[in-house]
Amino acid sequence: MPQSGSSATGAAVPRTAVYPGTFDPVTSGHIDIIRRAARICDTLIVGVAKNAVKGPLFSLTERVALLSAEVLLLPESARITVVPFEGLLINFAVEHKAAQIVRGLRAVSDFEYEFQMAGMNSKLNPAVETVFLMAADGQQFVSSRFVKEIGRLGGDISRFVSPRIEAALQKRFAEQQED
Repeated sequence: MPQSGSSATGAAVPRTAVYPGTFDPVTSGHIDIIRRAARICDTLIVGVAKNAVKGPLFSLTERVALLSAEVLLLPESARITVVPFEGLLINFAVEHKAAQIVRGLRAVSDFEYEFQMAGMNSKLNPAVETVFLMAADGQQFVSSRFVKEIGRLGGDISRFVSPRIEAALQKRFAEQQED
């Protein structure tokens, strides 16, 4: 059970963390980080970033709906909320009274970028800590980009996403073929 912080009066203060991402699509690696992050806080806010720059396959509304359905299957689901966001991550964290930002690291190559981002977020608001969770064994090479590419080319993605996400991807790829 997560330990709550304490206020100046000694009263327990719930610990809220934010786990941001584009989640286009949500993968088994994302779900693993969500499940593990929920163990180290009282409340986990999963922020689905608008991020039009990345040219997402699914709309923001679709990504929130798909991720919400996946989170409902987790035993920790009562303490997890999925919400869309746009703008600076640190502002999103402050808006939700989060003390932590959770980031997943798959490989050493992720670390440099994430380290720089954590440093900038700390400069913007030193009260919000960044917590890194290493990808679980077998998840180190799972990325949304690779899943989309493999799926688009007809490869088997069932080891990387849930059946619901696989079906949504197949449907979207079929729609793109029709265009």
